[in-house]
Amino acid sequence: MTELTELTAVRLLDGYRTGEFSPVEATRAALQRAGAIQPEVNAFVRLTAEDALERARESEERWRRGEPRGLLDGVPVTVKDILLLRGAPTLRGSKAVDPAGRWDEDAPSVARLREHGAVFLGKTTTPEYGWKGVTDSPLSGVTRNPYDPARTAGGSSGGSAAAVALGAGPLSLGTDGGGSVRIPASFCGIFALKPTYGRVPLYPASAFGTLAHVGPMTRDAADAALLLDVIGHPDSRDWSALAPPPGSYAEGLAGGVRGLRVAYSPSLGGQVAVRPAVAAAVRRAVERLAELGAYVTETDPDLTDPVEAFHTLWFSGAARVTQHLAPHQREMLDPGLREIRARGARYSALEYLAAVDVRMDLGRRMGRFHDTYDLLVTPTLPITAFEAGAEVPKGSGHRRWTGWTPFTYPFNMTQQPAASVPVGFDGDGLPVGLQLVAARHRDDLVLRAAHALYGAGVAPGSRPTPA
Repeated sequence: MTELTELTAVRLLDGYRTGEFSPVEATRAALQRAGAIQPEVNAFVRLTAEDALERARESEERWRRGEPRGLLDGVPVTVKDILLLRGAPTLRGSKAVDPAGRWDEDAPSVARLREHGAVFLGKTTTPEYGWKGVTDSPLSGVTRNPYDPARTAGGSSGGSAAAVALGAGPLSLGTDGGGSVRIPASFCGIFALKPTYGRVPLYPASAFGTLAHVGPMTRDAADAALLLDVIGHPDSRDWSALAPPPGSYAEGLAGGVRGLRVAYSPSLGGQVAVRPAVAAAVRRAVERLAELGAYVTETDPDLTDPVEAFHTLWFSGAARVTQHLAPHQREMLDPGLREIRARGARYSALEYLAAVDVRMDLGRRMGRFHDTYDLLVTPTLPITAFEAGAEVPKGSGHRRWTGWTPFTYPFNMTQQPAASVPVGFDGDGLPVGLQLVAARHRDDLVLRAAHALYGAGVAPGSRPTPA
């Protein structure tokens, strides 16, 4: 039943409820698709087929009795190999991590999925320790784009994005420290949300500090809202986790965009050179928001590129996450990671705190901006997917991945909710993403606007052809 791999989680649950199909059928179809795409796309570090089918059989029995365990009972899901999954090694894309550990604990988001009966298909690829905006590592090689395997899937949650795009499970958990769910979502034509910091608890704490978020990667906004309803609750292991949300994100989707004040910034005030095909697709989607009743103003937030401050925070995190490694283990690292960790180790405490000052000022500016505007709309990225296996596009002149991701990392610094919505394709048939940003704690507005775009037919587009 390979057609099951084209269904969203919401649709699968409807089918389980009516008996149209079963969790075992959906899981077998997803595993078959995962195996078929793996040789060409390389989305997975490992598949856990036997365990997945056992969990699916248990779920099927619960549905037969009319007693589903939770909101996602029997839905196939994947987990980025940064997050702990009980019973499976979490290698973080690194040869320096010993797979022979205890691996007896779930990350908070994974634990919530388990409580709600989700079926874990396996772990998805990541660059080493999630350090860059593309997905390749010394451990697992290169992850490729579902639309063109010669190009990158983006990163650092590239395996999750490719898996969702190609039907190997409708839901995936990714992480985002500078754009890492939104970048691959844009390149692979799926939806992804970086929630407000603390909305989804994180444990163990990230070495990249409060830049790091956990977020849903899905086929559409309705699935993401459902997933956030499951994972967006506090966990005692994360002292910075937020209180439970005031209501259901899924139930709030119907609010639409009528009356919302939307700021459209096509290039952050001319700071970013955006490819014409990307700019055109995003503008068409913004025009559709206006047709749906939003009050759209073309304007720019009061910010300058915080890349140097971001580098100070990010490179310091890279130094911290690799600090425990012996010299011979550091030699195993991705050369780019070795380079930034060395730079990060040289920063002083005063330099780090100066970067924190930049971050706090940026947060203040965006807080004032959202006194006037409910949503900010930008392109997710100024480009579409480039050649696989490279950190930056050939001939771009960029030194690091942050050179081509200027729309994403500022909102990790401000901790705001930000999502990427697929809104079209360029001339090469590669997906284009639009970014929606709201004030902290207004994840509901991001999801509502994204859902409205899906409902208006702007977002879905065509699907990649599976292997």
